[in-house]
Amino acid sequence: MRDSGADDGRIVVGVSGSLGSLAALHHAVTEARRTDTEVLAVLCWTPPGDELGYRRTPCPPVVDAGRDAAVARLRQALDEAFAGRHAGVRLRCQAVRGDTGHTLVRCADRPGDLLVLGAGRERGRLARLVHPSVAAYCVRHATCPVLAVPQPPLQRDLEALQRGHGLRELAAGDGGRGVFGNP
Repeated sequence: MRDSGADDGRIVVGVSGSLGSLAALHHAVTEARRTDTEVLAVLCWTPPGDELGYRRTPCPPVVDAGRDAAVARLRQALDEAFAGRHAGVRLRCQAVRGDTGHTLVRCADRPGDLLVLGAGRERGRLARLVHPSVAAYCVRHATCPVLAVPQPPLQRDLEALQRGHGLRELAAGDGGRGVFGNP
């Protein structure tokens, strides 16, 4: 078993509660079992209205509520990922205040670290302009290797349904009864 000194690398994984982040968490835990490495699960959060809004009108109770909500969301994500059971690895969790990409890069700062992220979802140009890709930011700025775990098939199917695609496939696969069982 490895010595867990301060210079040892960790597997830092971004967790948001999305299916993609849960897939990344499972991948990180699998890799940690293989290499006997600690996993640091990080959920990044900002105050309501973002940091700029908070600077204009500081309100400590709002920050406390935001932090508490982030901690609750992290606990829920871990419960969902592992069905309330022990992950089977050394696992530390942190809800960290800050922009997601910058904060994850800052957390994955040790020489032997590996940063694991969910690949996210496909978005249009405007969405990417307004909210740049966290994975792309991390790849450009991290000092450690970055692994982007592809979306799980269930997430791709759900997003296709949300966009209105895939309804024909559901209807075609049900014997022609229609999506809701109507003839």
